[in-house]
Amino acid sequence: MSADQQEGALKPIAPSRVAEELKRLSTQRQEGQLDADEYEHRFARMIGELRDRRIDGSRAEILATLTPLFEQGVVSAADWRRLIQQLGLA
Repeated sequence: MSADQQEGALKPIAPSRVAEELKRLSTQRQEGQLDADEYEHRFARMIGELRDRRIDGSRAEILATLTPLFEQGVVSAADWRRLIQQLGLA
C-alpha cells in the first residue's frame, strides 16, 4: 500500500499542505509565472483533489490554518470565497 493510501482510500491532506500549495499558486500568479488560464486550471485541479482526498482535521483547524493566507493578502478575496465554498467550509 502506498503512503498516500489508507485502508484502500486516499489519505486526507494536512491543512498545512493545503496552505503551502495555495500560497505557492498565489505567489506564482502574482509574480506572473502563471497566466490566468493556467492559474484557473491548477486552482480547480487542487480543489478537485481536495474533494477526493479531503482535508485532515476539523473545520476550525482547517480554517485556522488557511485564514492567515487571506488576512495577509496572499490569496485574493474572490479565491478565498471560492475555496471555502467549494470545500464546504463556508
